[in-house]
Amino acid sequence: MKTDFATLSKHPENLIIGIDIGSISINAVILDKDKNVKFESYTYCHGRPFEQLKMILDELLESLGNPKEVTLAFTGSGGKLASEILGGAYVNEVISHSEAIAELHPEVKTVIEMGGEDSKLIMMNGTESEANTLADFEMNTICAAGTGSFLDQQANRIGVSIEKEFGEMALKSKNPPRIAGRCSVFAKSDMIHLQQIATPVHDIVAGLCFAVARNFVSTLGRGKKLEFPLSFQGGVAANAGMIRAFTELLDASEGDVIVPEFHASMGAIGASINLWNKTAEPEDFKGMDKLSEYLEAEKERGSFNEPLVEADIKINKDIYKIPDGKGKYEVYLGLDVGSLSTNVVLIDKENRVIARRYLPTASKPLEAIRRGMSEIYDEIGDKVIVKAAGTTGSGRY
Repeated sequence: MKTDFATLSKHPENLIIGIDIGSISINAVILDKDKNVKFESYTYCHGRPFEQLKMILDELLESLGNPKEVTLAFTGSGGKLASEILGGAYVNEVISHSEAIAELHPEVKTVIEMGGEDSKLIMMNGTESEANTLADFEMNTICAAGTGSFLDQQANRIGVSIEKEFGEMALKSKNPPRIAGRCSVFAKSDMIHLQQIATPVHDIVAGLCFAVARNFVSTLGRGKKLEFPLSFQGGVAANAGMIRAFTELLDASEGDVIVPEFHASMGAIGASINLWNKTAEPEDFKGMDKLSEYLEAEKERGSFNEPLVEADIKINKDIYKIPDGKGKYEVYLGLDVGSLSTNVVLIDKENRVIARRYLPTASKPLEAIRRGMSEIYDEIGDKVIVKAAGTTGSGRY
């Protein structure tokens, strides 16, 4: 979204910067006094949330003309510490999400929030005559299976971009296979089995989406009635495959499942709304120097090992050259089809390597085998005759 910082900078006292510091990302918003979202950003933490926070705030404050006074609202797993360092106010995550949905979509009865490493089920109790407020909530356990990180890990393992391909690919599946969603180890086992039998990637991806949705409904939603309209928010709500999975599992009709415009930043928005409603009293802004001092102190406290250096180990990578003028050379084909990589090798009777290829399986074992064998054929196919072949690995069948 485009932001008119020149106009906003004229009255910084009419703005609140809301920041949700999560395990995977930092979401920042600017709300004006009418509770309109004037700015939104989504930034990956990369394991350094407070360094990223400094970069975000430095850029935002500079765009606003570096005002001396600014009001900050924090939420998320790193929100409390951030408020202690910088000032502002800390608002609980569940309260933040419920405040945001009550303001932006007062008709919503149920909220499913799914982030990088946690997920929440929030029940609202608004009526036609009463304001929509928090009634009950449930959160996942410390295990991140069934959250955004779970999907990210599995997508990376099968070579699918979680941002670009994953969701749209899942929509192509007509019969998603059943995959375990409560444990990433079991999920991997199921996926390896599906790869072994050459299940299309879009079916595997869809199966993962349904596994996550099924896990959420059976754990956080157990014994509860998930009423419509239902809001699906958090970073995972950008995944079209997950929207489909929840819609089908909950037997929802068109319009029953809402994905808010600012679905990834609802926590940051809710924390800001909390301040505009004067539910919390923020401390004065302590300045960016406090955050710089904290980061410097963290560096001094850290202990580091010496950088890794190349080991003095020699590995024999020699390829045996086929003698000329002796007709077709007899070789033996070996295929190792793993969940991550596929190895194709030709050896002779003396166990000497004649040719080899190492390729990523990328959840397409047959394609990897074809590619490896084609490359070797193009290299020495006219010089050899394959006497026998052997397979091993998870895709050996």
